[in-house]
Amino acid sequence: MSKGPEEYKMVLVVRRELGLSPGKIAVQVAHAAVMLTVDGLGRHRKDVEAWLQEGQKKVAVWGENLEDLERLRRKAASLGLPTTYVEDAGYTEIPAGTRTVLGIGPGRVGDVDRVTGQLPLV
Repeated sequence: MSKGPEEYKMVLVVRRELGLSPGKIAVQVAHAAVMLTVDGLGRHRKDVEAWLQEGQKKVAVWGENLEDLERLRRKAASLGLPTTYVEDAGYTEIPAGTRTVLGIGPGRVGDVDRVTGQLPLV
């Protein structure tokens, strides 16, 4: 595994105000990780391959609400980082179409931390 400025990671930002159960959070962040990886293989192949080579570092953090997630998404996009939203199917805890998680990356750690480095861990 490489260390230093070329290290990569993915961050999954969970909406705290939804009060999701731990199992629901696990599934939603998994959806985001898969979506970013699959999409990234097409559009950000170099970054995804580097991230895969390094061990697929992922971090789950709290965002307070959808407005916070959207602010983070805009900041990530301005830095050229991949993003995705997970929208729930509505079968269990929340209504269909609810955005539960914002996925960011994979990207260089320094860039990702500029967007999410201040957020508390889930």
